[in-house]
Amino acid sequence: MALPFVIEPTQLAALLAQPVNNKLLIIDMCAEQTYLQGHIDGAIHVPPQKILAAEPPVPGKIASVEKLNRLFSFLGLTPDTHVVVYDDEGGGWAGRMIWTLDAIGHKHYSYLNGGLHAWLASGQSVTQEIPVVTPSKVEVKVDPKVVIEIPDIIGEMDRADFVVWDARSPQEYSGEKMTALKNGHIPGAINCDWTNLMDRHNALRIRSDAREYLAGLGFTSDKRIITHCQSHHRSGFTYLVGKAVGLNIRGYHGSWAEWGNHPTTPVEQ
Repeated sequence: MALPFVIEPTQLAALLAQPVNNKLLIIDMCAEQTYLQGHIDGAIHVPPQKILAAEPPVPGKIASVEKLNRLFSFLGLTPDTHVVVYDDEGGGWAGRMIWTLDAIGHKHYSYLNGGLHAWLASGQSVTQEIPVVTPSKVEVKVDPKVVIEIPDIIGEMDRADFVVWDARSPQEYSGEKMTALKNGHIPGAINCDWTNLMDRHNALRIRSDAREYLAGLGFTSDKRIITHCQSHHRSGFTYLVGKAVGLNIRGYHGSWAEWGNHPTTPVEQ
């Protein structure tokens, strides 16, 4: 199924109007109450906690292989399934799901641009009907080239073509807002708050000038980029935006919850 990585509501609506396609899986990463009030027809709700380890002090790390196997088996994922994912917050959880799919080697996916906000703003309908799921048997393998750890960053920090994208707020980046034992940022990291990539005047779609905007900050296609936030939730969105505009980008799932509480990691303010 040849679908664009970033799909518009009208494109998805046209697709859903066609005869049933069993290779399409729509994943709703909205708040549960939002899903129950109304969701895209056929969408299956996945609470974000299902793709997280959810273990302190670094709750945002990727879920265990066993947990991922249970989730994707329940969802009926197969190698040729095309996943369309959306949320109700501008792309954080949707991007985190896309990163998770990359981590398990599943490359057939699309992001619904603007998520539920854009879907409703474009006049599309929603339903309260809960779809029936046909499970599959999934056995995932996590790709260490996708799932970045502290040594992967430490080993690259002095290279000119390497850059860290800190997707947190300026206050977190500077250390003014305390969220860990150590506060500030990874040395050399560039701060770009995740919300800066959302178009608030266009139903939270990715801003149309995202590539040029990021290039002006130093995020260009010749750089190897790692993005993070506090828990790799907000940086789920920056990860997907980076992919959408053709950047060489990876995600650090430990994020600041790990880096800022680790005894030996370097920190700048």
